[in-house]
Amino acid sequence: MTTITTMTFTKSVRRTAVTLLAAATLTALPLTGAGAGAGAGAGAVTGATAVAAVAAEQRHDGPWRGAWATSPQYPTAPFTSNWSQQGFSNHTVRQVVRVTTGGTKVRIELSNRYGTKPLRITGATVARTDKGASVKAGSVRQLSFGKGRSVTIPVGATAYSDGVPFTVGALESVTVTLYLAEETGPATFHTFSSATSYRADGDHRSDRDGTAFKESGDSWYYLSGVEVSGGQAPRRDGIVTFGDSITDGVGSGLNANNRYPDELAERFAAAGKPRGVVNHGIAGNQVTNDWAWAGEKGVERFKKDVLTEPNVRTVIVLEGINDIGGSGPSIPGQSSTPEVSVEQLIEGHRELIRQAHAKGLRIVGATLTPIKGSVYDSTVNEAKRDAVNHWIRTSGAYDAVVDFDRVIADPGHPDRMLPAFDSGDHLHPNDAGYHAMAQALDLDAL
Repeated sequence: MTTITTMTFTKSVRRTAVTLLAAATLTALPLTGAGAGAGAGAGAVTGATAVAAVAAEQRHDGPWRGAWATSPQYPTAPFTSNWSQQGFSNHTVRQVVRVTTGGTKVRIELSNRYGTKPLRITGATVARTDKGASVKAGSVRQLSFGKGRSVTIPVGATAYSDGVPFTVGALESVTVTLYLAEETGPATFHTFSSATSYRADGDHRSDRDGTAFKESGDSWYYLSGVEVSGGQAPRRDGIVTFGDSITDGVGSGLNANNRYPDELAERFAAAGKPRGVVNHGIAGNQVTNDWAWAGEKGVERFKKDVLTEPNVRTVIVLEGINDIGGSGPSIPGQSSTPEVSVEQLIEGHRELIRQAHAKGLRIVGATLTPIKGSVYDSTVNEAKRDAVNHWIRTSGAYDAVVDFDRVIADPGHPDRMLPAFDSGDHLHPNDAGYHAMAQALDLDAL
């Protein structure tokens, strides 16, 4: 066992003293790679007047809670082919996600943030997941948008479906199906889903079995959130995890829901206190630089991805290793971004803290995890990582700190990830490493 390290909130938004525990079990394996929001409304299309009445009804957090989310990205194919750059035309896209908290009504969030033309959703459904692209008999529910079955989402905008009666429990998987009859152009999407999505020719939004869905991929398209209401009194207790690939779960098991935010949600559910835990990690993302394949810089997308989530209490930030390793001189075979100094990265973190506090949110800083032996490994980069971690641990700028660095480091070689937690690239944890990270968070402190 590693030493258990106790971290405390240095200045809670509510001025209360609470504690985060950083604890780890030393038995594991490895990983890789890196909208107008809920306040704008269910049934609402940001910037569209046709559904203004519904938008007005949903303008505030109200009863909705984030149950699942992902961050939209530019259409790109940096590693393997996907459907984002060509988009869709007379296609049905079926996507499976696991919600972290339950309710009696569901709505979905769709994003055309990076589209080049208005996006026409001809129809959409939600259903209970069966196996693969199949859904459970009798569970398909048609979704509406401002009382109509179709919706057009302007370029750069977000749309919310109307809420539909649909009882779902914490950690249950739901299947969202979109029919895209018209040519979409390049698609707003999320590159690394660690989950299988399916595509069929023609309209199969209401199909129970999945035989029509003959193509599959490992990205999410247009779907950026699932929210629930009912089942409990509204509470502002949601958690947003924000960061890069280590939050995104790159390298975790496919369709296994073993990202560290998933494991955290499982802990809440096991304790009989399910809470919404939504994941806004993007593989390769940086705090200070835009990167074409890895999303807008964190200080900009934080406003769009985090501050628009409904009924959030706490944000956990784990980001900065790509600012260090992906900036400056190019890694062979990869592009780089402008050099980032320790001072610039710390100022980026301070900006995230300011944004969270202005919204009344608690913000927890996580130390940057080991890079020894990885493609980012260098004397200069290690010195930067150490300096940033020292600031995170000691500055008091964050309301609390969780020391993920020490949780997954090899005690005998603290600059290197414990082999049992290493996905194989010495940069990303595996499923066991993610489990250890989730165990390091004190549920009562969040």
